[in-house]
Amino acid sequence: MVKFGKWLGGGLGWVLGGPIGGLVGFALGSLFDSAEVSVQKSNFNGDSSRMSGAGSQSYKSQGTQAGDFSISLLVLSAAVMKCDGKTMRSELDYVKSFLVNQFGESQAKELLKVLNDIMKKDIPVYDVCIQIRQNMPISARLQLLHYLYGISKADGDVSQAEVTMINNIADYLNISGADAASIKAMYYRDVESDYKIMEIAPSASDDEVKKAYRRMAMKYHPDKVAGMGEAVEKSAAEKFKALQTAYENIKKKRGLN
Repeated sequence: MVKFGKWLGGGLGWVLGGPIGGLVGFALGSLFDSAEVSVQKSNFNGDSSRMSGAGSQSYKSQGTQAGDFSISLLVLSAAVMKCDGKTMRSELDYVKSFLVNQFGESQAKELLKVLNDIMKKDIPVYDVCIQIRQNMPISARLQLLHYLYGISKADGDVSQAEVTMINNIADYLNISGADAASIKAMYYRDVESDYKIMEIAPSASDDEVKKAYRRMAMKYHPDKVAGMGEAVEKSAAEKFKALQTAYENIKKKRGLN
């Protein structure tokens, strides 16, 4: 058995409470090694009102840790994958790739068991998103949305149910329509994608284009998710590169220096 006690104890904070804790508490608890169960088990069983129900108060931590982000991603990924009534291997592989990059093969294998357990449950998406919104900074929430669009695109066939679910999640996470459209445009290209990524209209002036890039560069800079794990930081860097590419494309079309 992989030793999860140390990782769970140090890498999880507020996700152990509220609706997320209610969904994953039992599955995570089964991963503790016997030497650490007695110490950590109180996190799951000490106060049942903290582990279930939408109105529960979540545990607080010193910001969002890699574990908090990953468990939140598992729960929202399950919601997206379940919403159209079918789960594709390509979608599971996409999530597995993130977990392997973040934690390595052994821990990824165990965490996929947690995902499988979550998939069997009814997911209170709104309540889960409220818990995330109250505890996770906007930079990390934008990164979550980035992954969810990636999952929806993984099988090459995006259903309307998936689009609706991700739109709802973005709204519940208090992500603006412009931010959501910007991230979506990184996956779904059309003639205005570069402008959507930059959150400006094609009619924007050259000066507005430059100002928009500076604003977006601050919002999407990889440093915003520093400390949340290698996989998260790598994905943030890819998202930042997509922003830079959009800016370069617009400058080229306009002949800007």
